[in-house]
Amino acid sequence: MKTIFIYSTLIAAVLSMSACGNHKTKEAAIGGQDTIPVKVMALKVEDASHAIAASGQFTTNDETLLSFKNGGIINKILVKEGDAVRSGQLLATINQTEISAQVQQVNLSYQKAERDYARASKLYRDSVATLEQMQNAKTALQVARQQLDAVKFNQNYSEIRATSNGFVLKKLANDGQVVGPGTPVLQINGANQSKWILKVGLSDEQWSVLKIGDQATITTDALPNQSFQAKVTRKAEGIDPQSGTFGVELTLTENNVKGLAAGLFGKANIIPTKSVSSFMIPYDALLDGGENEGYVFVTNDHKTAQKVKVQLGAIQNDKISISGGLENATSLIISGSAYLTDGSKIKVIR
Repeated sequence: MKTIFIYSTLIAAVLSMSACGNHKTKEAAIGGQDTIPVKVMALKVEDASHAIAASGQFTTNDETLLSFKNGGIINKILVKEGDAVRSGQLLATINQTEISAQVQQVNLSYQKAERDYARASKLYRDSVATLEQMQNAKTALQVARQQLDAVKFNQNYSEIRATSNGFVLKKLANDGQVVGPGTPVLQINGANQSKWILKVGLSDEQWSVLKIGDQATITTDALPNQSFQAKVTRKAEGIDPQSGTFGVELTLTENNVKGLAAGLFGKANIIPTKSVSSFMIPYDALLDGGENEGYVFVTNDHKTAQKVKVQLGAIQNDKISISGGLENATSLIISGSAYLTDGSKIKVIR
């Protein structure tokens, strides 16, 4: 029994050593595979005009906020949102009790100034009043006349009338509400006679490559299977603090487009005339892409991979433009990047 036990122990030890040796052999084999096969492409700078995709809302170029010149209590708003209006149509009135009292008060002051001037002139002709007294009475009459003109002007603007033919976009106040001078009450536009525009917000890089007159194609879900030609007519000179973008206005070249309404959502494809120098690479070659940055693997000697940070540009189909980071590289690794680390040994395959 002792002999059998010793024999079994020897066999187990031999098998264990054999298994250990096989494991080390496998580790050595795996460790020896430090050259990773990859595919590469040559890098070169291209000058191209990349289309800019943007979205925004339709409006017209004559949207107007209407308000009362004088503050007070709104007496009546005669229209509602969506109503068609005619130029000169009465839209809203304000309680005129206060402004009417002011007109009457100034009118009485003007009548008194007329009497004072007539009396001073008569006394001056009779050599009872001095020239200075007559001139002062004349000046007071002129001041009273100007004050009367001013309050009558304010009285005329105690009501709101349409400035052009169009539609009521927004009703910003209600009957009985107290409003101050210049407080917006109604918003209208001339949608039945003015050109439509699409207001979009762009990044600083997109804004910088556009010029006034650049062409665009606009579509909207409200009018399926239709597209409209437009051009850039305005670029904002400052950033919008609410959206953090730069505003651009695209004006439709067609007149009297039917079926559009203020506030509709639209999509634009803008073609800048200014060309941009950049590297175009396959989107699959990009690693860890963020908002404006990402990483790619490059090689200059076709033996070692280098991981570099790049600045991202516009996406076009299955490619993306790189605006910076590849200036010192000659070849881009486009296949096998998932198995690479910075400094990995590579073998270029066709």
